[in-house]
Amino acid sequence: MNKKEKALQMIEVLDKLYPDAECSLNYENPLQLLISTQLAAQCTDARVNIVAKDLYKKYPTVEAFANADISELEEDIKSTGFYRNKAKNIIGCCKIIVEKYNGTIPDNMKELLELPGVGRKTANLYLYEIHGKQGIVVDTHAKRLSNRTGLTKHEDPEKIEYDLQKVIPESRWADFCHKLVFHGRAVCNARKPGCDKCEINHLCSYYTKK
Repeated sequence: MNKKEKALQMIEVLDKLYPDAECSLNYENPLQLLISTQLAAQCTDARVNIVAKDLYKKYPTVEAFANADISELEEDIKSTGFYRNKAKNIIGCCKIIVEKYNGTIPDNMKELLELPGVGRKTANLYLYEIHGKQGIVVDTHAKRLSNRTGLTKHEDPEKIEYDLQKVIPESRWADFCHKLVFHGRAVCNARKPGCDKCEINHLCSYYTKK
């Protein structure tokens, strides 16, 4: 079985297991998604959603974030970890959106990647959720499961992204990654994967080598 055949069989099983898999970050507008995705780096989506409830009441617009006091913003997002760097990037990102793009977040990969704190994972998720543009979102779950199942041998997220693009139908790119997140949380966790109860273990290189 080649990687493309394996990927298609994985999709078939994951579709049945997680038919409603979607982005687990709560957001009401594009700005909130962009900020929450940055906050989610090295932090759980659940924690980000808790922080976001008060954060977006305090900073309801891109201008509010651009003009935020950095020390105050650091305190507001402290529980998400790496808060100093995140606060610096969020303010810098929003200043550019205000000054260069008149308050409108760019709708393409090239310009998004020029914003502080925005990498390919954030940009791909944003472009899919807000503009319906397909992209491979390589978070920790997608990285771990793609390696364990043998869809890639790379550790670098960008190389993993390109490997998955070759074997996953483009119309399923983002959805497949959402399902990997759900399966990673439910079964294939980092420290102790539940291989014996995993419904894709027959397709998994990690399991078949055990």
